[in-house]
Amino acid sequence: MKISWGTGIGAVYGLFVLMILGLVGMSVIQKIDLVTDDYYVEEIQYQGKIDKINNAKQLTTPLKWEVAKSGITIHYPADRKGISGHIYLYCPSDNRKDFKLDIQPDKSGNQFISTQKIPTGRYQLKIDWQANGVGYWNEGTVNI
Repeated sequence: MKISWGTGIGAVYGLFVLMILGLVGMSVIQKIDLVTDDYYVEEIQYQGKIDKINNAKQLTTPLKWEVAKSGITIHYPADRKGISGHIYLYCPSDNRKDFKLDIQPDKSGNQFISTQKIPTGRYQLKIDWQANGVGYWNEGTVNI
């Protein structure tokens, strides 16, 4: 059986159209999450975040965290008093897993976040904190 040029070109064109329709269909059902819904406002305030990052880099005792099966322990610098702020856990793959906590260190300057209610996954840990009237920003990646 011999296929003519016209039939071959038609078959290739038909397969190309089916491939494009398949890609369009996959792109329509793809879930796309923005990092934040108010990204424009955050972009305007980005210089403040840069200043907080620089403040955190200048600390003699930096903020640290440890991840274990039971939870995340955050160690705040002992020389900083009146610590307050927020902890954000941002999941890039699913914004339904994101959540925000208030900073509440214990008397030793540590805070424990239990991972029992946190779905497993990879998170960006973002800590926006203030001490002695100065703002700080620390962030990193944690796997739960």
